[in-house]
Amino acid sequence: MTLYSKMLGAASGIAMACTAFAAQAETLFWSTQAKPVEEAQAMREQVLSGFADGVDYQPNDGGPWLTRLQAELQAGSGTIGVLGALHGDFSAMNPDDLVDLSDMGVMSASGTFNDLAKLGTDSMQYIPWMQASYIMAANKDALQYLPDGADINALTYDQLIAWAANAHEAAGEPKFGFPAGPKGLKHRFFQGYLYPSYTNGVVRTFASDAAVTAWEKMRELWAHTNPASTNFSFMQEQLLSGDAWIVFDHTSRLAQAFNERPDDFVAFPAPAGPTGRGFMPVLAGVAIPKTAPDMDAAKALVEYMLKPETQIATLKATNFFPVVDVALPDDLPASVKAAGDAVAKMSASADANPGLLPAGLGDKGGDFNRVFVDSFERIVLAGQDIRTVLDDQKGTLAAIMNETGAPCWAPDAPSEGACPVE
Repeated sequence: MTLYSKMLGAASGIAMACTAFAAQAETLFWSTQAKPVEEAQAMREQVLSGFADGVDYQPNDGGPWLTRLQAELQAGSGTIGVLGALHGDFSAMNPDDLVDLSDMGVMSASGTFNDLAKLGTDSMQYIPWMQASYIMAANKDALQYLPDGADINALTYDQLIAWAANAHEAAGEPKFGFPAGPKGLKHRFFQGYLYPSYTNGVVRTFASDAAVTAWEKMRELWAHTNPASTNFSFMQEQLLSGDAWIVFDHTSRLAQAFNERPDDFVAFPAPAGPTGRGFMPVLAGVAIPKTAPDMDAAKALVEYMLKPETQIATLKATNFFPVVDVALPDDLPASVKAAGDAVAKMSASADANPGLLPAGLGDKGGDFNRVFVDSFERIVLAGQDIRTVLDDQKGTLAAIMNETGAPCWAPDAPSEGACPVE
């Protein structure tokens, strides 16, 4: 072998070693959150670029996220360093597959969130990372049509319906907007807002008489809803276009409207029904799978995500709010200020009735959501008899709960074993 060949071989070996080191130095952050291209880019450039050891941020839909994770766990080794997901994603996992993070020294400022993160164990299975919710928003020009005596920060469903009716009459066309499109979050409205507000439950009370009343109210509201809502997925677009004056959606899906025209819109809490002001806090967490290739680097990244400055950067990038006590800066986007105020008023209201995202359903989460979407399409869009539809869908829902064995979550009363559909 010539000296040149030896030098070339040595150089190649060094290059391969450097490449392997670089690849190993970047912790793979495998997430179900911040999936839209703009949010993922903001996560990489604004949030994670400050992590000294480097992060490979890869967001995915729930199915691929879970498939790869399960494959690595079954193989006993993998490349995923840190997991980012919703509480429901983690609650569907075996706690033994996650590293105990009790000794991390970082956690949420909310004791409730920290208890949830234990997943029924005595240890922290994940660390709360960020939170969001769904709120109402309206064009300020529509405020003149609020019914007499109505407080926009303490509306009832009857007042919301009356407001939508007044706006409908004034405009000559329905001006309530609802995310009923293929990618809209309509199912979360039923699960976290309408049902808790009228039935104080979701699963147990699915086919109750109170649920019949809830769907009657949804029909009343739909009579004043822009019929093109079946194509609407992000309500910020309809606020900006004027296709809707009053809307419901996730905070992140309203952000563009407030950022582009902050003086034109107002954010406010969801309405209340007979059993309280139902709302759904969306809690995301970070965890470490037991197969993480570099445990120290993974823990360092988890700790980094909970730093106040990282929490603020995450808020700006995703419109998900901090879970730790932070002093929010004055330069926050208009959308963050508006949504934050509405979320705070909603969660602090005397009649607040928070309900968690569905938990423990595993790969049946989509089937669970479909029960509510199908009920909406049959009852509201097709005009079928409410009692008949609920009794029919009740069997489908019960089969999902029994197959998964998922226990009840708030606001349903706790259960031993699968949550019953009563």
